[in-house]
Amino acid sequence: MTIVKLLPDGDETVEINLKEPPVAALLAWLWPGAGHIYQGRFGKAFLYMVCIIGIYFFGFAVGGGHVVYASFEKADRRLPYICQVGVGIPALPALAQAIRIHVLEQEPLMNGFMAPPRSFEANQRDELANWHRQYNFNFELGTLFTMVAGLLNILAIYDAGCGPVFLHPDQQANDK
Repeated sequence: MTIVKLLPDGDETVEINLKEPPVAALLAWLWPGAGHIYQGRFGKAFLYMVCIIGIYFFGFAVGGGHVVYASFEKADRRLPYICQVGVGIPALPALAQAIRIHVLEQEPLMNGFMAPPRSFEANQRDELANWHRQYNFNFELGTLFTMVAGLLNILAIYDAGCGPVFLHPDQQANDK
């Protein structure tokens, strides 16, 4: 699928080959920038890949590697994961770990990498409380960065699936 967009100055058009938009959107979700590579839009691909993956892994590191985990248990509904999974493959091990622990009732793999926190006996603090105590504000900051990365990738997915957005000069005047 090729789209032609009028540039804001009104004099020129840009032709962009989106190839198969659903495939591009899926690739963009799996790995930020991959959908744009598929379309041959290498500049955007590099920009999205570096920025989104950089923000995601920065937040992951700031939170000590514990800020991305999936948990849908009543006591610990990890709603930030809904945003974090927007980054695609880098956030999927958390879902696999949650399924392994809560559905299959098995021990986590990879030494608990991206596994949800566990509660200990009644007289001890649970693991989530220990993470908050150990990382303080950095736990929340890391969660925020990883969420922002996932949400930014939603915009990149839209760009890969629907193409860039240009406003015609008449539309810009009406929007003001």
